[in-house]
Amino acid sequence: MSEIARLSSSRLDTLRDGVRVPAYDREAVRPGIVHLGVGAFHRGHQAVYVDDCLAAREAEWGIVGASLRNTDMRDALVPQDCLYAISVEDGERAAVRIIGSITSVLVAPEDPAALLDALTDPGVRIVTLTVTEKAYLRDVSGALDFSHQDIAWDLTNPAQPRTVHGFIVEAVARRRAAGTAPFTVLSCDNLPSNGATLKRLVVEFAIRCDAGLGAFIEREVAFPSSMVDRIVPATTNEDRERISGALGARDAWPVKTEPFLQWVVEDNFSSGRPRWEKFGVEMVSDVAPYEDMKLRLLNGAHSAIAYLGLLMGKETIADSFADPLVREFVSRQWAEVIPTLPQDAGLDPAAYTHRLTNRFGNTALRHRTAQVGMDGSQKLPQRVIVTSLERLDEDAGITHLMMVPAAWIAAAEQRGRSLPEGHFTDPLDSELAAIFVADLDAAGTVNAVFSAAGFATGSPYRSELVAIAARYLDSLRRDGPQATLSELLS
Repeated sequence: MSEIARLSSSRLDTLRDGVRVPAYDREAVRPGIVHLGVGAFHRGHQAVYVDDCLAAREAEWGIVGASLRNTDMRDALVPQDCLYAISVEDGERAAVRIIGSITSVLVAPEDPAALLDALTDPGVRIVTLTVTEKAYLRDVSGALDFSHQDIAWDLTNPAQPRTVHGFIVEAVARRRAAGTAPFTVLSCDNLPSNGATLKRLVVEFAIRCDAGLGAFIEREVAFPSSMVDRIVPATTNEDRERISGALGARDAWPVKTEPFLQWVVEDNFSSGRPRWEKFGVEMVSDVAPYEDMKLRLLNGAHSAIAYLGLLMGKETIADSFADPLVREFVSRQWAEVIPTLPQDAGLDPAAYTHRLTNRFGNTALRHRTAQVGMDGSQKLPQRVIVTSLERLDEDAGITHLMMVPAAWIAAAEQRGRSLPEGHFTDPLDSELAAIFVADLDAAGTVNAVFSAAGFATGSPYRSELVAIAARYLDSLRRDGPQATLSELLS
């Protein structure tokens, strides 16, 4: 689309009919939120809610986006005034909207001082995060991994941090010294009790820096939990061409997503917040029931569909879910999960899974199985392992749940064989490679992988989990996914 002009503020009036543009003066917007991890999900989720607030004249809540890894997002968005398109797609239908809530994009490794300046701005009252599970840098016990090289760097170089923990703690220390009220830290990652988890890790880090600062953060900084839900696939070049054509302007990094959108937030903020509830955000006193339902029903099934699909040669989630074996397997996986959900929290799992069936089958999204399969060692504990342990504690079966880690291991083994090398990645890839090259039998492989990932460590049910997963891994290796699923479902 090099023949058409780049999307920019000056081009908004020239976009094609039907494209919705920001209904507010962006020049009047002031930054009130710093977002760490400014990727596709944030831009298709929280940034949309904030855009709605800005349109309702809450101009003090603009977003400063920050990448903790590379310059790609900054280089794409800044030349187009940080505007981008979101295309909401379902089947053949698409609705395109321009989002203007991000006011600037910083690159932490390039200029950590600039990000610290943004975090210490008195106008910034909320720090949000979508950095994925692996960026929390936990060891297998769940504690902060003080052996990680970036944590060690941050402890000795507080003015040039590399990690979420380092940036938050140094920013709070500077605000405290300046007499500036602390911000709220709002995790939007798929972790159980994500607010409490992040607070514990940040306090652990802060205590190593300064015990008094750790106590201050424990006492004064709010870390509300939240549950986020929207399927946002990685943007492809085909998406760029198609969405730019719909705009009549070239967008270097648009977002494609589904119609469904949900955000449940614990209403616990240190220094105020936008009126998100006006635009569909559910502000609650306890996020846990919603979080459990989403992690176990949506995310757990997503992992199953991805790993089984990878083994079956399916490129997308919709392709995999269209297979009758996978679809029936997911239905039975849900049947095992639903009894573990809170029964007195007003949840409606039947309606939720009905919606999920339609969402997983949305062919317009082309959500790649390889993308969903990333970082299994970090995702499966809260999506599958915890649920399995709860089931065993109630003398209930885990026949289908344990297929998921077995399929993850089998798919990881196939990289460089039936799957391309590096087709999906995991923080434990070096450990996994050493296990796979040892050519162990299924039981030995599962046992070694569970140990490396910390799955069910210390649980009396660990050996049972290993035995069931090993039985499936053996079948997947010997007979393949179709035959293994057919035998299980029969």
